[in-house]
Amino acid sequence: MIESRFRDKVAVVTGAAGGIGAAVAMRFAQEGARVVIADLNGDAASAAAAKIASDCGAEALGVACDVGDETQVAATVAATLSRFGRFDVVVNNAGLMTFKTLAEWTAADWLKVLHVDLLGAAFFTKELFLHAGPDGGAIVNIASVHAVRTSPNAAPYSAAKAAMMSLTRTAAIEGRDRNIRANAILPGAIDTPMLWENPNLKSGAETLDARDVGRPKDIAAAAAFLASDDAAFITGAGLAVDGGRLAKL
Repeated sequence: MIESRFRDKVAVVTGAAGGIGAAVAMRFAQEGARVVIADLNGDAASAAAAKIASDCGAEALGVACDVGDETQVAATVAATLSRFGRFDVVVNNAGLMTFKTLAEWTAADWLKVLHVDLLGAAFFTKELFLHAGPDGGAIVNIASVHAVRTSPNAAPYSAAKAAMMSLTRTAAIEGRDRNIRANAILPGAIDTPMLWENPNLKSGAETLDARDVGRPKDIAAAAAFLASDDAAFITGAGLAVDGGRLAKL
């Protein structure tokens, strides 16, 4: 165990079968949380939960969940409550990024991204408001530097992440009287498949200094801080975790 900041707490992490989500789930488990892995790929979610149980000795549950489907989100939270009896933290990490020019995007393209990157976070936020206990809870939204500075051909992703920042602020305002805090992380370039599959990087249209590439565990550390009592006086904030990349864009 690193610390025990989440002893007896239950955290749901979306998109947690790999990448940033897996690192976040592992960090929470290391700090004493019981963790629910919610991922579109149910088998991968179960495998990630088994790895957490094996590596940390922590209780973990893998659940298949399309975060853009409100019914599936509600079912995931019902499974969480059935297994663990409480719901304290949600880390809205599930994300989808696709690339087209503004002239090429269709309504279906927009909705596909918005359902995952924005509505998924909204649905889980609603569930935490419905089911958090008397001690309140914490929401950590994994947004992106694209919410502030962006690049060509990713309009729905950037728009969704900007809207996620607004959602974060609203949740912080509405959650104040219930001791529910909401904050966002704006990752920069993080060493995950989503980064390296970016066609702008593949084509050479965009280049990265190696010092600008962070690790999933860097985001996990920030998420654990924001969800913990160490951040008890922080809500409605957006924390850039980008190696200083935003400062020079």
